[in-house]
Amino acid sequence: MKIIKKALEFEQRKLSFKTTSDRIVASREAKKLILDLNNIYKVKKDPEIMELMKRLTVIKRKIEVRLKGRSLA
Repeated sequence: MKIIKKALEFEQRKLSFKTTSDRIVASREAKKLILDLNNIYKVKKDPEIMELMKRLTVIKRKIEVRLKGRSLA
C-alpha cells in the first residue's frame, strides 16, 4: 500500500507553502492521491481509506483557497 503511505506522509507534511508554484504542486499532488485512493476504495470498501480521502480533501481545499484568494463579499 504505497499510495496510502504517501497519502499519510502528505497529510503529516508541514503546510506552509511559500510560493504560488508550491501551492499548485501541492494541490495537484493532493488531487492525484485522492483519485488513487478512490480507486483502491472502490475495490476494498475500507472506511479508513474514505476517512483519509476526506482529510486530504480538506487540506486540498485549504490550499485552493490560498491560491484563488478570498472573495470580498
